[in-house]
Amino acid sequence: MKAMVYERTGDPSVLQLVERPVPEPGPGEVLVRIAVSGVNPTDWKSRRQGPLPAGWQIPGQDGAGVVEAVGEGVDQELIGERVWVWEAAWQRPWGTAAEYTVVPVRQAVRLGDASFELGACLGIPFLTAHRCLTSGEYLPDTLRPGALSDHTVLVQGGAGAVGNAAVQLASWADACVIATVSSAEKAQLAAAAGASLVVNYREQDVVEEVHKIAPDGVHGIVEVSPARNAATDVRLLRPGGVVSVYANDGGDEVTLPVGPLMAPNARWQFVLVYTMPKAAKAQALVDVAAAAAQGGIRVGEEAGLPLHSYPLSATAAAHQAVEDSVVGRVLLSAHE
Repeated sequence: MKAMVYERTGDPSVLQLVERPVPEPGPGEVLVRIAVSGVNPTDWKSRRQGPLPAGWQIPGQDGAGVVEAVGEGVDQELIGERVWVWEAAWQRPWGTAAEYTVVPVRQAVRLGDASFELGACLGIPFLTAHRCLTSGEYLPDTLRPGALSDHTVLVQGGAGAVGNAAVQLASWADACVIATVSSAEKAQLAAAAGASLVVNYREQDVVEEVHKIAPDGVHGIVEVSPARNAATDVRLLRPGGVVSVYANDGGDEVTLPVGPLMAPNARWQFVLVYTMPKAAKAQALVDVAAAAAQGGIRVGEEAGLPLHSYPLSATAAAHQAVEDSVVGRVLLSAHE
């Protein structure tokens, strides 16, 4: 099979297109013929920093394709199933930037009739967003239509990959969704994803605009830039509200006022998809799969998530695009 491999860490030039034997699924594993691979920030960060426990790595956590073979103990009826794959390269060398990957069976989720492009977008962004929307005192443990009715959610950075996922999932669950963005173009994307109100933080006062429709504050904030937004977030939380931090865009340290957060019993939650509690991740998989099956998740510019497709041989350019913070989702076509 063709696979994109790196044997040392560094810039995108360390990525090499090579021929490798198709891996055989071990006990409890499935072999997936990848149709589309998703590229995430974690892919280029791992490529730059490692580790390389196998001495080599095929990048790519997310993807979608068809099960071609199963290992011992796995139901043979899975062969031929269309699936989406998550965390393929987490502590394993077999990522999705290849014609085939092998993963534990629980990491291949039935995709149904949805497109492979949608399937390749579901992993890291949507599992992260699900955790952000379900980890608060007054947020539900599971998402479904109606689960967030009577809730107001603020998504800081609503045009990013996780931001888009949060807007879509919260909208599917019937929340009132407010999104912040930095430009008119991004405002259009956040609105297309389903945001009820979009605030351009470079031109508008976020606190003032949010309080117009949520005078008592918001139940949850999905936060991409805590160092920059902490002071704003403190002023926007309602009693029992939660800020869910999933990234550190704009700074590695946050300063918080004790009194204004103690009085309302506010919570700050930090989220990393790979180390999420097992029960929370299991529920996220069920809910994200349901949202996709019910049409609650869409991809493409009309859904606020532009797609940028590259051939497998151009993985280096795809990594660079993500590293340069391209707006939307970067995908690789595994079979050229």
